Amino acid sequence: MSSVGVIGAGKWGLALAFAFSQKNKVLITSRTVRELENFVSLQEVLKCEYLVITVPVQEIGLWLKNNFVFTNQKILVASKGIEAGSGKFLNEIYEKYVPHTNIAFLSGPSFATEVMQSLPTALVINSSNESLSHKISSLFPSFIKTYTSTDVMGAEVAGAYKNVIAIAAGICEGLGLGKNAAAALISRGLVEMQRFGLSFGAKEESFIGLSGAGDLFLTASSTMSRNFRVGIGLAHGKSKEIILEELGEVAEGIGTAYALREISRQKGLYLPIAREVYEMLEGKNPQESLKDLLSK
Repeated sequence: MSSVGVIGAGKWGLALAFAFSQKNKVLITSRTVRELENFVSLQEVLKCEYLVITVPVQEIGLWLKNNFVFTNQKILVASKGIEAGSGKFLNEIYEKYVPHTNIAFLSGPSFATEVMQSLPTALVINSSNESLSHKISSLFPSFIKTYTSTDVMGAEVAGAYKNVIAIAAGICEGLGLGKNAAAALISRGLVEMQRFGLSFGAKEESFIGLSGAGDLFLTASSTMSRNFRVGIGLAHGKSKEIILEELGEVAEGIGTAYALREISRQKGLYLPIAREVYEMLEGKNPQESLKDLLSK
């Protein structure tokens, strides 16, 4: 049995801890002490051979700086998003602390609730080190089918961008625009996501597989998605602050929308859906945003 340490005890961290515990010895930790089996200190978790890190992208840079000690652990990053302040992708944030040969990034459609129920799930392990990907793949339980890829940037872009499109889809749902509009929005969102990813060197096939289309279709179509619920809240005229207070959880699409706006300004990229999501997060009327989108 391998030793797996999960850092972060939110819903996704707990779901992954449950999944890995089927075949491995699992320890878990978080910033606040939790009444959980196998909950230990961060120092104990850092001694594990494998680390699964679910710390949100907007917090990970500071967390790594203040808490992380690399001792040749094999790391699976299970967060998704782009850092709002810097526009950095997760692989860029981690490269200061972990060699690329020791790190992989998890992607694909996966609601934590269904993983906790042992329902069939398919995920992708993305790393420049294919040997590491296969080692991590062997740790997963039988109800999770894993694939491997070397396209780290494709997985990163898809995992981050789909949350922004999910907010837009939630707005569509909240405004009662129907399934035709939702299908159009999601499909155009996939095109926008892919165009953005290709500009950063991602591979086209990543966007039509589990990491791209698979995760997007899941996240942009269900109230089980936090980002989808953010969109519904915006459609009902709520501010992002009120929405987050009601959620009681992190919605990575919000920070990513701000990051995408800054990246698009710096690089001159055309990101109409992401731009309108940002505008609505800043208080623009959803009906006005819809009108502006349809005019393009």
